[in-house]
Parts: sequence; C-alpha cells; structure tokens
Amino acid sequence: MAKVLVTGGAGFIGSHTVDKLIDLGYEVSILDNLQKPVHLNGKPDYLNPKAEFIFGDVCDAETLKNALSGVSYVFHFAAHQGQLLDFSTFYGVNTVSTALLYELIVAHQLPVKKIVLSSSQFVQGEGLYRKKEGSLVTPYQRSTEQLERGEWDWTEEDGTPLKWLWTSEQHANPANAYAISKYTQELTAIAHGKRYGIPSVVLRYSIVQGSRQSFYNAYSGACRIFNLSYHFNKAPVIYEDGLQKRDFIDIRDVVAANVLVLENALADNKVFCVGSGQAYTVKEFDRMVAEAHGKADLQPNIPGAFRLGDTRNACSDIAKLRALGWTPNYTPRDSVEDYIAYLHSQTDLKDILADAEKTMRNLNVVRKVRNGFRKVK
Repeated sequence: MAKVLVTGGAGFIGSHTVDKLIDLGYEVSILDNLQKPVHLNGKPDYLNPKAEFIFGDVCDAETLKNALSGVSYVFHFAAHQGQLLDFSTFYGVNTVSTALLYELIVAHQLPVKKIVLSSSQFVQGEGLYRKKEGSLVTPYQRSTEQLERGEWDWTEEDGTPLKWLWTSEQHANPANAYAISKYTQELTAIAHGKRYGIPSVVLRYSIVQGSRQSFYNAYSGACRIFNLSYHFNKAPVIYEDGLQKRDFIDIRDVVAANVLVLENALADNKVFCVGSGQAYTVKEFDRMVAEAHGKADLQPNIPGAFRLGDTRNACSDIAKLRALGWTPNYTPRDSVEDYIAYLHSQTDLKDILADAEKTMRNLNVVRKVRNGFRKVK
C-alpha cells in the first residue's frame, strides 16, 4: 500500500498510530529527533521494527525533504509541548515545521495526497460558558490575583458560577504560547491545504491517555502524575480544589480517529475535536487511579496551589467527528489500567515527580494561595 510519514512517530500518539498503519498494510517511515526529556533514554524499545526510522529534526529542510521521498500521506505529530517559559521554541518548532512541510511539498511538487495534523484542546482555552440568563460568554484567562485569592471558578458579577459548556471546533481562544502555536499550525494546514490542493485534516485532541506516555514529560499531565505517585506510594498533588472538569480520551480511540480521517475524504480540510464525550473532575480521576493501584486509602494532597495558565474547565464537543462514524469505546479506567501495565513493565524507573515540581516552582509557574484567603479542603 501507500507510504506514510509519521513525524514524531517515536512518541506516544505517533508510535501507536504507526503500529496501526502497519497492521493495515501501509509502508511507514518515522521522523523523530528523540528530544529529551521525553525520550530520556534514547530510541524507545516499543518502536515497530517494520517502520523505517529516520533520526532528524522536522525543522531541518533537507532532512524533512528526504523523509518525504515517495510519501503519499503525512501524520504531523512532532511538536514542542509544555507550559514552561521557552515561548519562542513553541513557534520555532510547531509553527515553522508545519509551514516548512507545506513549503517543501509545493516547491518540489511532491505527490502528497493528504496531511493529518495533531492539534490540541488547548487551542479552545477556557471554552464556552453560559450565564444564568442564557447568554454565552468566552472568558480568556483567570488573573493571578483571582487565583491567589483561591477563587477558582468563573462567576457572574453576583458570584454565581458560570455554567461550562461542551465546546466545538468553531471556538478558538488560545491563551499560552503552546496553544497559540498549535492554532497557527491549524490555520497553516487548512489554508495551505486548500490553496495548494493538499487535503488536510486537523485533530484537536483532548487529554490523551494510555501506555507509552513518557514518564519524563511534564506535559503528560494527570495520568502520569497520579500513576507515578501511587506507584511510589506517595500522595499526588492536586492543583486548585480538584473540581475542575476534564475530558480524557484513550489512545486506542485516538488511533481509530487518526485512521478514519486519513481514509475518509469527508474529513478533508476540516478541524475535528477528539474527546471522550464524558467529563470528570480531577478529584474523580484521582480516585479512579488510586483504586486501580489498590491504594484508595491514600488521599491526595490539595494544598491550595495553582499553575499559571491552567484552564478551569476543558471539555470538547465531539459531535462533528461522531457524524463521520467514529465513537469512543474506552473509558478513563481502561486508559489507567493500560498505563499501569506499561508502568509495571519498566525496570529502571526513577521517582522524578519531585524534580518536575521543583522546576515549575523555580520558574514561578506553580504558586500558592496567599495567606489570609480561604484554604482548600
């Protein structure tokens, strides 16, 4: 069958997608620079031996051009991720690599038939909320002063909490460097795809979970933090009050979405949210992980700390992707059990959570509620 290039194919989503493509009979090449700390120990042993591996940077024109030789389809997963302060790197990697991909295809008249780009729910920011009188609002970002008071929710003037809503692809409200860079990727892909006749699809993933998530990538979020904490018999830290809503999606459902939009022309030149359709509080997810580890008696630590730039609620409307015939089949508990099995297969795992927390505090990304304001129970 046709040849597929998967940039970032050594990573979490990329490697699972590579496996599925090979199962379906595609010829697959991986382009990855094995960036640390995500790939702290170099080339991972889970990579499919049937895939060609190309070590290199997606921002290097010659490397990317050579990797595109004979390629019919591209999954562009390579990205710089996180919430730290290296703002220029987000644009230098995410935005530039996407522009370069289209530039090379157009300039050299490469016969690429479709590009599937990975984006993020972060593009939607806080998403949509509804006031009690019915009107919609699109809050941007909670102020440092509000968070230092321990006032976590978006409220109306009288203090009534706004009602969060499932948010569709039509809404974009990026509020940090990572989110802005992903949105520029989306705009680049759809605009150039239409202009130059390269069918392009953007997938905005919610919080993807499952095996192969890097133990060393702080971006991996709640699944990594909670599972590693309970694995080492430590209470995980929950930011704010733990009542923020999140939308978790299993890697197997994400792979199914990836393949669907690759093979379905109805997806061309569109943006799709990829989520589970179910919302959970962070507290609920914590209990799910604790129970899966058999440590339900170990309670989380909720010290009244917060991370600058975090959204209060983030849940995506997946009706558009469902209309193509896709549906999520796995639960967050399935993802957790998959991750635990992967965790138990490791032989040289170190407790690295304390170092990650220290780094964020040193950069002033993690802060605490000021003395004199309400404590979190």
